[in-house]
This record gives sequence, structure tokens and C-alpha cells, in this order.
Amino acid sequence: MFGDISKAEKVYIACGYTDMRKAIDGLAAIVQQNFQLNPFQNSVFLFCGRRRDRLKALYWEEDGFVLLYKRLENGKFQWPMSAEDVRTITNQEFRWLLEGLSIDQPKAVKKLKIECGI
Repeated sequence: MFGDISKAEKVYIACGYTDMRKAIDGLAAIVQQNFQLNPFQNSVFLFCGRRRDRLKALYWEEDGFVLLYKRLENGKFQWPMSAEDVRTITNQEFRWLLEGLSIDQPKAVKKLKIECGI
């Protein structure tokens, strides 16, 4: 299906601001050069502009890139401005972001990754 980002294995978010004039090639270059990641992997890469009312999602769909664009009519995305250049977020955090919530919910129950060394 065209632009079905639900099939992505990972969601990466570019912290801070991105020049929203950039199209597919410019965003793919940021992924490769700034983040040292492969834009052709099965992942979604999210970018946000200075006004925080627009976001772009870049996704490789086996035969070409899909560029999704969302502009809020009212409100702003709670975009992380941390010193990290890029970070991985969960599908739940992605939903929070699209709903106008912070991806760092202090009261959310965090999943634990327990490894048994038996």
C-alpha cells in the first residue's frame, strides 16, 4: 500500500529543527551524512520545522521513497530539542507525538527488557 509506514521496523526522530524546504534527496542526505544511517532500511525518519506545526516523514518502500507531510491547523508538535541528533522512538511515542503530546511521558509505564543469562 502506498505510504504504509506501519510496516516500518523502526521510527527515528531528528531532534531539533530541519529545513522544511528539503525534499526526498535532501532528507535522505541528512539521514546518511548527519546520522550515519541507511535511508533505504525499513524505517521511518521524522523531521520537523522551526514552527513545529509541520512534519515530514521519509520512508523507503522497496521501489522508491515516500515523503509524507503533515501540517497542523491548530497547535504545535511537542518536538524534542535535546542535544541528541537522532533517536529511536516507539510506535506509542509516535502516536503521542501525532496527538500533540510529548514523547517523554513521565507517568507512562516503561517496558522492561529482561535478558536471562541461563
